[in-house]
Amino acid sequence: MTASSPLPAAAATAAPRVSHALAAFALALLLGLQPATTDIYLPALPLLTRELGAPMSAAQLTMSALILAFGVAQLFWGPVADRVGRRPVLIVGLVLYTAASIGSMLAGSIGWLVLWRVLQGATMAAAVVCARAIVRDLYEPHEGAQVMSLALSGLGVIAIAGPVLGGIVAAAWGWRSALGVVAAFGALTLAFVGWRLPETLRHRNRNATRAGPLLAQWWQIARHRTFIAWTLLVSFTYGGLFTILAGSSFVYIDVLGLSPGWYGLAMACGSLSYLVGTFICRRWILRHGIRGAVARGGVFTLAGGALGAGLALAGVQAVWAVLLPQCLFVLGHGIHQPCGQSGAVGPFPHAAGAASALAGFVLALTAFGIGVWLGQALDGTVLPYALGIGFWSLATTLVAWTLVQRHTL
Repeated sequence: MTASSPLPAAAATAAPRVSHALAAFALALLLGLQPATTDIYLPALPLLTRELGAPMSAAQLTMSALILAFGVAQLFWGPVADRVGRRPVLIVGLVLYTAASIGSMLAGSIGWLVLWRVLQGATMAAAVVCARAIVRDLYEPHEGAQVMSLALSGLGVIAIAGPVLGGIVAAAWGWRSALGVVAAFGALTLAFVGWRLPETLRHRNRNATRAGPLLAQWWQIARHRTFIAWTLLVSFTYGGLFTILAGSSFVYIDVLGLSPGWYGLAMACGSLSYLVGTFICRRWILRHGIRGAVARGGVFTLAGGALGAGLALAGVQAVWAVLLPQCLFVLGHGIHQPCGQSGAVGPFPHAAGAASALAGFVLALTAFGIGVWLGQALDGTVLPYALGIGFWSLATTLVAWTLVQRHTL
């Protein structure tokens, strides 16, 4: 049996009718939970650190613990979604996510906040793993990358608005209000899924959650060279992005002296660059194919990382010296992410949930390690932050120019 062959215990249903526009909008909301959970919250991070009397390491844990829970939970939600369908997992996950977001808003200590953020990450995983699997349910990898790019353009709009909105509400009403916005976004996403999104899984796999077949399937997926190449690409480019997410508020606000509102605008500039990257991605996929798009995106990624690291090593500590390299890196991320998310699950049409979960787990482990490192490395200068982005830009570009080119059909 090959990785892409149907499983004998699969139960087939009628093919769903979902327009490109509806699919892209649904994916934008579901995948948008991730930047909403992190980006809206970013401007409030230094505020809650001071109000709750938390050390830097504990503040970073509110981000890194969320991402670790997000990664581990995908290993649960992915097989469940392959067995019972995408829609039931989405409904349950979004209900729990909204409840956890409300709990985060009401947390009375940093310990309780970390606990609620862990639950947020675990339930957010249901939305993200199903979103990636839905792309494979409906489309072949090349078309799926284009639809994913369209969806991530919508996600880019969320990412632009998130830090600006978070900065405004945090400055006006405190850090709890930013988490209240996150809860509202979860509730709206739940309402849309319940109202408009049909079931997309056509072949339910009754063996998907059995330990023996599941472990064998994961081993088969993990050894697939195409999966390895695209998963490393997505994990490394997200490593740079997570360095920005977890460290930027302290760099911009505490080191460079921006207010939460101005910090939100700075992050919105980066999100706008990401949006531009997704538009470029769609054009380059049509002209150069998925491998060609990623190879060209590596130029922006490497330029951003090298420029930021070079300026920091030269002792330049200014907003422009951090923001310009960040925008270049994030533009490249807007090219790598849609291609990588579609490419990682492409070889597994009948195990898209399991493949999506395994890829997400690797990504989350990468991000968790970065969060732990940042909690110790940030030293009141821009240097650790810039060098971290520089490292991940180099790793991303090497994978884009080597493994992806060799092991993609």
